[in-house]
Amino acid sequence: MPLIAFTGNRLLAEEALRNTLRERGLNPRNLPRFGGEDVDAPTLEPHLIPGLFGDGGVIVDFAGVKPDKALLELLLSAPVTVAVLDEAPPATRAKLYAARAEQVASAAPSRPAEVSGWVTQYAKKHKVALDREAAAYLAEVFGADLTGIAGELTKLALLDGPHTREAVQRVVGREPPGDSFAMLGAATAGRPGEAVAQLRRLLASDEDPFKLMGAVVWQYSLVARTVALLQQEGRMNEAAAAQRLGVKPYPAKKALEVARKLNEARIRTHLNRILDADLAMKRGLDAGVTLERLIVQLSV
Repeated sequence: MPLIAFTGNRLLAEEALRNTLRERGLNPRNLPRFGGEDVDAPTLEPHLIPGLFGDGGVIVDFAGVKPDKALLELLLSAPVTVAVLDEAPPATRAKLYAARAEQVASAAPSRPAEVSGWVTQYAKKHKVALDREAAAYLAEVFGADLTGIAGELTKLALLDGPHTREAVQRVVGREPPGDSFAMLGAATAGRPGEAVAQLRRLLASDEDPFKLMGAVVWQYSLVARTVALLQQEGRMNEAAAAQRLGVKPYPAKKALEVARKLNEARIRTHLNRILDADLAMKRGLDAGVTLERLIVQLSV
């Protein structure tokens, strides 16, 4: 029987493992499961023998384990189904799986919209009445931490719905992390209160002020180049901008959103203000206060 390697996001890999084993007539709850110090040849070998009534099998979790070649060979040659959980196998093990095992990869959603969509589907599957804004809030707060989101949905399942964003915020009790692109977008749109709130969230999450200033410098230089492109080309979509700027689509999209609100004169003024703030921080002025003042200036 082939070894089946379940890779990728742990929550999704666990779900794929259960579904795959059930499709093959095996009950995951009835199979012995091994992890940590129990993942060695002497412990596993007695469980790799077919039972009297069929295939049988084992579940082996490689989290925190470095299986040697002998153990891998034992599992690959086992006459029963061996389901291996291996979130991020090294290149050598990945090649071994590709050549001699069956693979089930579970890639996690990464963009906020993708995570929000996953939350909506997961909530529907588990009969949690969650509205779209509540799903977006969970995606903002937890990012790609699907296990954390699943834990919150388990709590919400015990409460009466439907669950709105405000209701979910009260249960979860966490502020969304700051977003430096959202901060710049709010500033250039003339919304200083929202921009400063984003900055304070970033600083409250232990973002280093100097790294944050570095991000502002990089993002605004990208915005300045985007302003120049828009002046030359007129209209431009994110795919074309990403190609011309040499960046991925997401930052290109965000740079376009900010750049469309600016012109050359305004971008020059903003770049000078960013330079002044950067020098002030390097000269020892309070970094948080300097950044906050800068964000307000960019909102004018």
